[in-house]
Amino acid sequence: MNDSARAFWIAAPGRGEIRPETLPSPSSDDVVVRALYSGISRGTEALVFHGRVPASEHERMRAPFQAGSFPAPVKYGYASVGLVERGPHELLNRHVFCLYPHQTRYVVPATAVHVLPESVPPPRAVLAANLETAINGLWDASPRIGDRVAVVGAGTVGSMVAWLAGRIHGCDVVLVDVNPRRAAIASALGVRFLSSQAAFDTADVVIHASGSPAGLELALRIAGFEATIVELSWYGDQTVPVPLGQSFHSRRLTLRSSQVGSVASSQRARWDFRRRMGFALTSLADPALDALVTGESAFESMPEVMADLSNGTREALCHRIRY
Repeated sequence: MNDSARAFWIAAPGRGEIRPETLPSPSSDDVVVRALYSGISRGTEALVFHGRVPASEHERMRAPFQAGSFPAPVKYGYASVGLVERGPHELLNRHVFCLYPHQTRYVVPATAVHVLPESVPPPRAVLAANLETAINGLWDASPRIGDRVAVVGAGTVGSMVAWLAGRIHGCDVVLVDVNPRRAAIASALGVRFLSSQAAFDTADVVIHASGSPAGLELALRIAGFEATIVELSWYGDQTVPVPLGQSFHSRRLTLRSSQVGSVASSQRARWDFRRRMGFALTSLADPALDALVTGESAFESMPEVMADLSNGTREALCHRIRY
């Protein structure tokens, strides 16, 4: 078996490089996957790239097949789509998704891969991890039929939350972002769009996913009486001011966190990680979600691409890497 591969590593905060890898010999319970695409989860990976994972979260933030340690050197990522080159007969030559870093080929247990549904093309499947996060966030938010739902932050995860909420009967969903160019994303996903300066009715449920303190302030401001604000953003080592004065208490608001590392408590008794990921993959059958992949680059250019995405010099929602 060809045991060579190449992988993207964060060599030091703010600097990435491609390194050679030697693959371990696979056991009878393993698969060898040749990567076709991977996705850059811009928000989290930018924080990791700049070494901004707090020391308290070094263990909890480890990706399933991460190598190295925070802040660096570290091999990090969790959105790989590939073809099984070797493994059990039922998986051979199947397209699969795996929570693996950016690497050309890799060996993992067969139980770690998820076969793509026939209705989901491999290039779109890089969105699976982000959609899984959005599903978990909407479970935590628990909107009811007919609710007014506001999603603040039209990044990849926020846009997916709005798309999911828009499929709940009678829900009036608005996607809010300061970038007017995100209006086209909202239109493709079938939900309304407003800039953060626009005036609109208070919401029954608010999901915040902008990653900015200003976005969280807006989310608290537009929430209706006894509404829940679900915080989906992760700020790394940033200290975030939360305006809990003014009418926060008199409106009896609830501010709660959501994180994909645990299945939402409302579903945990019946759902595990594998069932949740299977649901996310099946949900990717809608071609409207292609609007969330806003760029694509060759694997060899990853050091420059990751630097540009992390510094904000290249605008993107999900950026796809091609192998």
